[in-house]
Amino acid sequence: MTIQENIDQQLIDSGSEPMSNLSSNAHMADIIQARFSRRTILQGSLGAAAVGFLGASLSGCGGDSSSAGGDTSAPLAAPRLGFDAIAISRADTITLPAGYQWAPLIPWGTPILGSFPAFRDDGMNTGTEQLQQVGSHHDGMHFFPINGASDHGLLVLNHEYIDSDVFHANGASAAPRPQDEVLKEMAAHGVSVVEVRRSVAGGSNWEVVAGVYNRRVTALTEMEMRGPVRGNDKIKTKFSPTGALTRGTLNNCAHGYTPWNTYLTCEENWSGYFRNSTDDSASRPREHRRYGVPHSGQSSRYNWETATPALGNDLSVRFDCGSIEASAVEDYRNEPNTMGWIVEIDPFDPFSTPKKRTTMGRFGHEGIVFAAPVAGEPVVFYSGDDATNEYIYKFVSKNVYQPGLRGDDLLDEGVLYVAKFNSDGSGEWLPLDLTDPDFADAVTAANGTTVSGILFDGFANQGDVLLNTRMAADIAGATKMDRPEWGAVCPRTGMVYFALTNNSGRSTADDANPRTSNRTGHIIRWLEDGSSAATSFQWDIFMLAGGTSGALAGAVFPGDASETALTDDNVLASPDGIWFDDAGVLWIQTDMSGSQQSGTGPDGDFGNNQMLAAETDTGVIRRFLVGPKDAEVTGVVMTPDRKTMFVNIQHPGDRSDPGQFTSNFPANDGVSRPRSSTVVITRTDGGEIGL
Repeated sequence: MTIQENIDQQLIDSGSEPMSNLSSNAHMADIIQARFSRRTILQGSLGAAAVGFLGASLSGCGGDSSSAGGDTSAPLAAPRLGFDAIAISRADTITLPAGYQWAPLIPWGTPILGSFPAFRDDGMNTGTEQLQQVGSHHDGMHFFPINGASDHGLLVLNHEYIDSDVFHANGASAAPRPQDEVLKEMAAHGVSVVEVRRSVAGGSNWEVVAGVYNRRVTALTEMEMRGPVRGNDKIKTKFSPTGALTRGTLNNCAHGYTPWNTYLTCEENWSGYFRNSTDDSASRPREHRRYGVPHSGQSSRYNWETATPALGNDLSVRFDCGSIEASAVEDYRNEPNTMGWIVEIDPFDPFSTPKKRTTMGRFGHEGIVFAAPVAGEPVVFYSGDDATNEYIYKFVSKNVYQPGLRGDDLLDEGVLYVAKFNSDGSGEWLPLDLTDPDFADAVTAANGTTVSGILFDGFANQGDVLLNTRMAADIAGATKMDRPEWGAVCPRTGMVYFALTNNSGRSTADDANPRTSNRTGHIIRWLEDGSSAATSFQWDIFMLAGGTSGALAGAVFPGDASETALTDDNVLASPDGIWFDDAGVLWIQTDMSGSQQSGTGPDGDFGNNQMLAAETDTGVIRRFLVGPKDAEVTGVVMTPDRKTMFVNIQHPGDRSDPGQFTSNFPANDGVSRPRSSTVVITRTDGGEIGL
């Protein structure tokens, strides 16, 4: 391998995606540099610039507009945090402010259906048992109340990936992989639907209900392809020669939900699960190459394609996406093209077939969030592509929203846009639609040229555009971003916030981020020019993350025109999950890794990963939760009465060796295998969370 191929293989093995955007499109760092000088930032004038576009009444999520769907007769007061910030911590437990308590719920391996096989702490559960248990590496999550209740509902949560050294008794076997190890790993991916209710003990004590709603959706589950890509020649496989069906969902990171009460799971770093055994780096089709699918000189992340004996019905060999047979309907060369989508699941119908919504584009979806629906207007969803130098997208439905309409009515047709951020604080939504004259002209002009290092030979149809969403965005001229993570829409103002977690690969400083690289990330925000379906917006920076010292300490820029430097109460790095509760509090979760987790990096000690709460109109940010060792804090939702919060703790002890665990969460007994888990948080006085 070349040096670059070695780097790419390390990224694949770690679950990340090799950087494949080689376009000449402008980077967000350059746009920020053009808008704000280094002197402006260091002197604290950026906050005043923020007011210039937001205005005092819309600075953050504390303006005068009523919460969507709520009482419009009187505006709700801006939220004010009612807890004292906690210090950073390296304890192997959950740390909360005084007056709060927590308890674990549905850790990895919790039995929820079938024969309800118990979790084995020795790591010896079988693949068949894992299919009946909660999956691994909890991530995005939503609570669906049953009959509007706050003490009974469905928790639906994603399972992103596995850590082999914790997942198996002795770590993963070398390739060729034993059949049951592969089955168990596939079964641990996907989504869990779990009926839960508050136990009679009350407080943070909740329990699993052995009900009819409980379900696992995994890497094995049959799914329907919907929208413009359905039936496209490039998704036809041996399993589905018509291109109407596929199997499985992978690397489910953040999530979303819909106004019609369904769950959206997002396929993020899915490309490394495959291996093109017949093509080298340059000869892979663009649908593989632009997405970083490993080539013949590399290995897949988990070597599922080597399962011995192979899983029946080609469930394992489909991860070899080489051109092995004479045609695409005789092998699985197109299997990667069935991944990278938004998947809609009806949690209240355990027999329903999940649907991949191809109108929303194919890329590394970190999550998806909708703007407040308005009857008579289109539905609007935002999603980010979580890879270095990729883009932020918006989907606008063709049909308008009316109560009673569902996904097949609203998500099969529409326009996918990609964001372009301008240096004057304005922004444009660029349509990726062949019927749009400007995009069609750009596609014609690009034909025969090199796009992201790949010779471009046009798009056959709109389905081809969506299969190659990244390349279409390259051609449209979108702005490259520092790994877009979760998005959140303010329930009062409609302002959209997006976390840009970091971009440590950038080796040169710029005026707006005078760090050698954007190691600690930031959060941007924008306001549409009119309705959510508008094609232009105004943007600014909400917060630069960072420590209390270094080349540039982190700073938040609230709308009162004053810069507030981060302090010991709120220093953070690598913002990832963000979510607005119904009161308008912005919850910010971090996903630090490497030197940031260990406290040995150049930006200071941030402790374990954490969750903070922000008043976005004042810039007040307070640390609310610190997680256990080697864990990501992710996924957050509350019950309707705001008295119970669910938070996911992912991959505690992810630096463990087999049998030598760096964490024992949630058992915290010094012995047990670490397990990703949902935790339940309540106030000891029974009050509302955060206020």
